[in-house]
Amino acid sequence: MTAVIRLASAADAGAIHLIYGPIVRDTHISFEQTVPSVGLIAMRIESTLAQYPWLVCELDGQLAGYAYASAFRRRAAYQWTAETTVYIHPDFQRRRVSSALYHSLLALLREQGYCQAVGVIALPNEGSVRAHEALGFRRVGVFQGIGYKAGAWRDTGWWQLELRPPPADPQPPRPIIQLAVEEHFDALLQTGLGSLKR
Repeated sequence: MTAVIRLASAADAGAIHLIYGPIVRDTHISFEQTVPSVGLIAMRIESTLAQYPWLVCELDGQLAGYAYASAFRRRAAYQWTAETTVYIHPDFQRRRVSSALYHSLLALLREQGYCQAVGVIALPNEGSVRAHEALGFRRVGVFQGIGYKAGAWRDTGWWQLELRPPPADPQPPRPIIQLAVEEHFDALLQTGLGSLKR
């Protein structure tokens, strides 16, 4: 099996749409109500990559899943915290693709200078809870009945992971495009490949 973890590009939007569309349309896992178009997903990828990683995992040339980070909140004091998201193609479930993507994503965020990662999980979602806790995330709270999706009021659970000890005088996290030109970037990208089930 040939496995690659790399930065996404706008050209991946179609394959990402195939994964994400059914999640929006048929489940409560995403709180979006309308499936975004391929063009909108391409725009999201490009805007995310101005600061944060957006990764895809390819297995034998097929896009098996993707993960990205985004701003936790917009106010400046939150800039050292990133929210993380991962989605996996149904054909590649239970092959540790989410773990592989997350290991690489967290390694990049740490290197950029982020201190905390936050995962927000629409409940119930036992698989996502297990995956986050296996990576060291700890549950810090639940918002009850916070969103209405798929015919019911839904809770969201919040999980947090310290990426590195918060420094006394933190510098702003570096954009991913700045890190991408450094020599060790590819090694960071491939951090998660050892997690994959062959």
